[in-house]
Amino acid sequence: MTQPRNVPLGIAIPQVFLGQPVDMALVQKHVKRAEELDYDSLWVQERMMGDSPTLEGLSLLCYVAGITQKIRLGTSVVVVPDHNPAQLAKQFSTLDNLSNGRLTIGIGLGGRLQYAQLLGGVTERRVRYLVESLGVMKALWEQPKASYDGHFWKLDGEAMEPKPVQKPHPPVWFGGRHPNALRRAVRLGDGWMGAGSSSTEQFKQCVSILHEHLQASGRDPDTFPISKRVYIALDDDEARAEGRLREWFGRHYGSADMGSQVSVRGSASRCAEQLAEIVDGGAGMLMLNPVFDHMEHLEEFRRMFPVPIS
Repeated sequence: MTQPRNVPLGIAIPQVFLGQPVDMALVQKHVKRAEELDYDSLWVQERMMGDSPTLEGLSLLCYVAGITQKIRLGTSVVVVPDHNPAQLAKQFSTLDNLSNGRLTIGIGLGGRLQYAQLLGGVTERRVRYLVESLGVMKALWEQPKASYDGHFWKLDGEAMEPKPVQKPHPPVWFGGRHPNALRRAVRLGDGWMGAGSSSTEQFKQCVSILHEHLQASGRDPDTFPISKRVYIALDDDEARAEGRLREWFGRHYGSADMGSQVSVRGSASRCAEQLAEIVDGGAGMLMLNPVFDHMEHLEEFRRMFPVPIS
């Protein structure tokens, strides 16, 4: 079996419950077992609207923070232009305290503008809104009396307590694969995460651009984590795995074809080969995202990669 080099393994928390009731017993069992198996991190995505039954990510992470001890927790990603930055700053700080400093914040622009106003966000100048919102959050996290002067937001000696446990704040990883988004990630972020809806080839292209920006900015690539969410289905019957993925993608993303285009699927050895390609392409951490048989995948991934990640 071709295996990827030793990189941290993150895994998605069961969050989307298509065709079944929300199963909190599964969530609890899954996250506790992931910690026992020495997974690096647990991840949520954001889906606020639509008919795909998806638990709200930050609320779910608060629950998980209370039933785990050491495993890191992350968002992949929060769509900042759909939110108020002061509320986000408070939510992230609270979550970092609830988890005793285990939070990684993933943020992005998002692409579903039809819900932005309903959620209290903006449909125009979203890049500027994102940049200013991050500035507001950092000011509230870092300054006893925060000051910020922007187009959307102005702070004049505002306080927010408690501050995050991690100093100066939890790591902020950017999503997005547009060249401007990649430049912004290097300029403003602490890391970058490739979307699960992107193919391995698209991911490799993004990594190449990121390395160009890192070199131009004088940043050490070893201090800038690069990760990728990977939708994955283990099944010796690859056609069956693809069929189940296509059904899930069709309902959750509205595109069954995407399930064929971006997922890793097949036998354990076949999946290991595909994951090795992603790691060789620049992923320093894998966010594995099965969409069915969550407990079975959780156990099998660790059998595939048995060396605990420290």
